[in-house]
Amino acid sequence: MPMLNVQILHGHSPASKTDLLKKLTQSVVDSIAAPLGSVRVVLQEIPAEHVIVAGELGKEMVMITVGLIRGRTEAQKAALIAAMADATERAIGVSKQNIRVILFDRPATDFGVAGGITAKASGR
Repeated sequence: MPMLNVQILHGHSPASKTDLLKKLTQSVVDSIAAPLGSVRVVLQEIPAEHVIVAGELGKEMVMITVGLIRGRTEAQKAALIAAMADATERAIGVSKQNIRVILFDRPATDFGVAGGITAKASGR
């Protein structure tokens, strides 16, 4: 049940944002074998004047926050981070040097799924 919240600066074309959403989704499926139907991605655009990186206002950056059901290995997490950075760089041209990923492992009791039940209750 990977859930991604992706923050980018305003200014990317609609086509590149669509490409980013699709590439990120596929990167999750490919890197950690998540079922496509369980992947959720939300894209947020941030005005440049609301971002400061290393003291530079409006510097290009991407921040990806990922909620995962606990249980992935360190190797799987590393593969996921690398795959998402590659997908982002290919889709919108932001250097991997300016991409950050934060993973949050949560117990299955802390994820709600279809039907309004916990992931644990659904057998995950």
